[in-house]
Amino acid sequence: MKDYEVYSSLKVPKNSKIIVRLDGRSFHKLADDLNLVKPYDENFYKVMADVCKDLFKEFSPSFVYTFSDEISLLLDKIPFDGRIEKINSVIASFTASSFVMHYGGDFKKPPAFDSRIIPIADGDVLKYFKWRQDESWKNCIASHGIYFLKSKYSNNEANDKINGLKSSDIHELLYQNGINLNDVETYKKRGIAVYRKSKKIIGFNKKENKEQISYRTYAYVDWDVPKFNEEFFENII
Repeated sequence: MKDYEVYSSLKVPKNSKIIVRLDGRSFHKLADDLNLVKPYDENFYKVMADVCKDLFKEFSPSFVYTFSDEISLLLDKIPFDGRIEKINSVIASFTASSFVMHYGGDFKKPPAFDSRIIPIADGDVLKYFKWRQDESWKNCIASHGIYFLKSKYSNNEANDKINGLKSSDIHELLYQNGINLNDVETYKKRGIAVYRKSKKIIGFNKKENKEQISYRTYAYVDWDVPKFNEEFFENII
């Protein structure tokens, strides 16, 4: 019967880097069920940041990035001997469980995440995360745009008015109505990142009778990420 497991032997190439991208399944409906605050629910983002920390501690990625209901993990130490089926299923289920644990409360329907694997070359890491950060900015503009229009029109009218508008058009519409997106919190525009940082630990060496300085790494949640560039990634990866 083992022969029926036709995809279980698919593996990531050895000595490669991958990105695992997770997306919430039907999270628009979940947001309505949970009565999330529009256009951004601060508690939801705190939960997503906690989920990212759990993923960081469990799977030791080099970098984790999230916006909206999307999470990307950069892995250079590939778990599960590179087995694609195992990586996707375990990381997706772990993410959903972490989300439920941190969010608490009652769900009308169990939340779920899908998972995909993206092989990535060193030279493309920055390109990938710049691409996702650009999507975060577009998502910020669209979220504020539809929220503003729904405050003025019915849902159907608001959807009709925003349909086909470019991000620049929505940005200008908001600005003309006193909403400057440059003033919103950074995480809403650029997302949230988790990566390793080191902190100084000052102890005392009894044997040598003197202070001793060491450094310990920890998972740092960055709510104020810059626009991604080469220098940023050179310093953290």
